[in-house]
Amino acid sequence: MTPFRTALRSDLTLPGLPARAPLGYGARRIGGLVQELVGDDPAPEDPSTDSSVDARGAGAALALGTLALAACGGGGGSQPAVSNPPPPPVILATDTEAARFLLQAQFAVNDADLAAVKASGYASWLNSKFTVPPGQSGVAWLNSQGHNSITSEQRYFWPQFGDFMIWNQLLAGPDEMRKRLALALSEFFVVSLSPIDGFYPPYVIGAYWDVLTSNAFGNFRTLLERITLNAGMGFFLNTKGNLKEDANGREPDENYAREVMQLFTIGLYELNADGTNRLDANNNPIETYGQGDITNLARVFTGYDWDYLANGGSFTPVAWVDYSIPSTHFATNTMWFNASNHSNLEVTFLGLTIPAGTPGPEALRLALDRLFNHANVGPFFAQQMIQQLVTNNPSPAYVGRVSAVFANNGAGVRGDLKAVWAAILTDVEARTAPAASSTLAGKLREPVVRLVQWWRTVGVNSSDSKYEIYDTSSAGDSLGQSPLRAPSVFNFFRPGYVPPNTAIAAAVKQAPEFQLLNETTTAGYINFLQWITRWGYGEVRPAYTQLMPIAHDTDAVVAWLNLRLTANQLSTDSLTVIRTMLNVFGITATSPDDQKLNKLATACFLILACPEYLVQK
Repeated sequence: MTPFRTALRSDLTLPGLPARAPLGYGARRIGGLVQELVGDDPAPEDPSTDSSVDARGAGAALALGTLALAACGGGGGSQPAVSNPPPPPVILATDTEAARFLLQAQFAVNDADLAAVKASGYASWLNSKFTVPPGQSGVAWLNSQGHNSITSEQRYFWPQFGDFMIWNQLLAGPDEMRKRLALALSEFFVVSLSPIDGFYPPYVIGAYWDVLTSNAFGNFRTLLERITLNAGMGFFLNTKGNLKEDANGREPDENYAREVMQLFTIGLYELNADGTNRLDANNNPIETYGQGDITNLARVFTGYDWDYLANGGSFTPVAWVDYSIPSTHFATNTMWFNASNHSNLEVTFLGLTIPAGTPGPEALRLALDRLFNHANVGPFFAQQMIQQLVTNNPSPAYVGRVSAVFANNGAGVRGDLKAVWAAILTDVEARTAPAASSTLAGKLREPVVRLVQWWRTVGVNSSDSKYEIYDTSSAGDSLGQSPLRAPSVFNFFRPGYVPPNTAIAAAVKQAPEFQLLNETTTAGYINFLQWITRWGYGEVRPAYTQLMPIAHDTDAVVAWLNLRLTANQLSTDSLTVIRTMLNVFGITATSPDDQKLNKLATACFLILACPEYLVQK
């Protein structure tokens, strides 16, 4: 059987604005050495949190039009000491090893990064990327396109500018590693553009995205608080306008209290440091929290709402409606605290008691500190980020090593994300390529990552810089996934998903991304590829700048793409099929550009549809 077959083709009301009591923190120490700063200023680099790293370091058969499921997995390793070992000698990587590393650490392989990894090693490359400042923010890009304008077309209600924003961020941002890690974080601290309505949905989701990018190399505790007080999260999980209990039986909304424990910090069951479940005397998993914990914690998240006026926010009267239009500041401002709407009851959860009458900001600090310092957070977060970047089924030893770094970066700091990313990407399991016979290794690339990787690899041309790529969620005629449009707070796929009646299930393995895979999404993806690899999406086109001069040389084209798209994972049989099909074009050095582009698009189409590409090893 050849690797390829042909696929068939709300009501809006002006909120009351009572006297505001903006939430602010002094330089109070929280969570060990982490500091929360006043207002929205980004946290400065703290020498004590320096996380320079040392240099140590399934087969998902997607046939076109058919579906054959295999499994994904990981390997093993030993537990290192928490203290920093002496720096080992730099181990220089081959082209294949460097490309494989880059495809885990960011979206794509470019010549400069390939050369840098080969010349100086993984650790040096990571440390250099940690110092790259953020590129243009999502909100700044929206402003540059005039999407904050107040006009009679009422474009301030249109959500699609949020799609344009995130595609611009993923495809054009210079800080590629930061963007890749922010995308992983967006599937952990989930907020979705899809249900956001009212004024300026693009700014609400853009400001949320900017929290992820600006804190991706910071501390988990800081990120947790800024996500908690983010306007987008407030809308998505109902902390916005959450009111205290009253005499008529009203109780605080419990949505965020539940999800911040279940999904953002500690999970459902108590974990060992290596991510395995702790068991009771009857060998059953031990639940981390109960309904009483949720009910009590919900009181902490009362009294918060969008802040329309801070940092220059304003309302503009207009002629076409009988209410004023706010500026976009509420989306970027942290939510403000109104003490009159906050519950003053005692809060008892996870063994912590916050006394009755504790001021709201202090109650929030205590509650988030308790969650941050819970023993589950390190392994819970580590396992899911390993799944996002490296492999669906890391060994307990791998999870344990990353969890140990989350607990202590070597300088006594808990939650240092730079140290966590470095630990994930330089671990022996990440840097050891699976044997060809290891059919349960790796992970299925999710559709958004495939598209961004391809486009960054061949280059992007945007004639007007508008990046008008709309919602690509449709399974039948589009990508089957769209960034920042998860269908629920549980993301596009569950981290523990096991595709039923497959070799994956028989091997007791997990394959989260397979939750997106079925007959409809398979055909839709292939049809989408067939068009976009040649013509792009609207004014956003593939450039193929580096490939055009060698388009007549089939062997060179295939070798160039195989290294950069798959880290040389394509089998001899697949390479033979691809070369044979490309040679049919009969391209010479003097052939017209259109014919060369047809050949290059076909080469990309064939590789992006190949099972050996789809499963990242």
